[in-house]
Amino acid sequence: MSPLPTTRYDDRRRTFPALGARSERTGTWWGGAWIEALEDLALDPARLARGRKYAQAGHVDAITVTPGRITAYVHGSRPRPYRTELRLRTLSDQAWEDFLDTAAQDPSHIAALLDKDLPHTLADQVDLLPASGDLVPDCSCPDDGYPCKHAAALCYQTARLLDEDPFVLLLMRGRGEQETLAALARRNSALTAVERETATPELPTVAAREAVRSGARPELPPPFPPPERAGHPPAFPTFQGAPDPLALDLLATEAAARAHVLLTTGEDPIAGLSTWQDAVRLAAAHPGSGVTSTTRALYAALSRATGRTPTDLARAVAAWRQGGLAALSVLEAPWDPPAGPFDRARPALTAAGHPGFRPWRNHLSTPTTQLRYGRDGLWYVYESDPGREDWWPRGIPAQDPVEALDALPDR
Repeated sequence: MSPLPTTRYDDRRRTFPALGARSERTGTWWGGAWIEALEDLALDPARLARGRKYAQAGHVDAITVTPGRITAYVHGSRPRPYRTELRLRTLSDQAWEDFLDTAAQDPSHIAALLDKDLPHTLADQVDLLPASGDLVPDCSCPDDGYPCKHAAALCYQTARLLDEDPFVLLLMRGRGEQETLAALARRNSALTAVERETATPELPTVAAREAVRSGARPELPPPFPPPERAGHPPAFPTFQGAPDPLALDLLATEAAARAHVLLTTGEDPIAGLSTWQDAVRLAAAHPGSGVTSTTRALYAALSRATGRTPTDLARAVAAWRQGGLAALSVLEAPWDPPAGPFDRARPALTAAGHPGFRPWRNHLSTPTTQLRYGRDGLWYVYESDPGREDWWPRGIPAQDPVEALDALPDR
């Protein structure tokens, strides 16, 4: 008698029944970021509005999710539904290793995933959420909109799936739920084994009777050695009316790093910064600054708190990444350099094939390129579109103006 056929479970393919009509989705921060990516992609807001109505009316049939692809039939004005899909880039093997390592090192991250929550730190680790242009829609309908209303409806319904289960997002990026949890379990077991093998050092102590005995007191034991690195913050959940989890995560991470530097060096690394300078430092240090939905919210909050615009902050972040506090000063504070290196720069540039630079204070400018001489003796390159005077920091500063200019990637 032949054996009965067995059904093989495919962790990398999930099909969800049609969600049906619903006026609103239950929002999560990652579901909202998904919709932002769609709306950033759209060329026609009217098609988005019709797609949202299609989704709310339940026009999207069962949704199938596989790595890099979301597929469903969407009912439009004609009797026959259209086959609609969204494509999304999957993560590289190295990106998955980074994601799993970060998750396994903090038990609260694993607990959050099991509770169908997605911590900001994990999502930002490998850019899980789509940025503008990451989603590629396709549909069998004759509408050439980008996206058409059917693809928009599928995207809105997909956000509802993500709200219920963040593992759907992991599957879109290339790994199934059971596969991910098994990899996390292996890493967690390996970390536990290493911790058990590490001998617990004997801590110096002083007997209580010696500590309270009158007369000479024994010497206090030496302080505990500082940790090798600052600790990771816990995963902050999202609750209605609660503080923004991204803000809490950012503040906790910054406090831990600042405390670690203070403990190991005795110096406060940011004590001398103004509120604006510290805001720029915070924005510059955050992964994906200004690109993901979470960091766009961070930029907006820091801009409001400092009385600047998001564009001001973005320009300042570019300067900070160019050279820290000294580069920010070059951006914001023109000055009159003494005779010497600044005066020798124009002849050197002309001799190297870069003529036409006009001086103004510590600036040398052409219509599209500018060199700024800093008080630290370095030259900083800026670029602008012709005729706009909208200068943005570029490249790496150097002591020689020709070297700074020639080091730009597109030269």
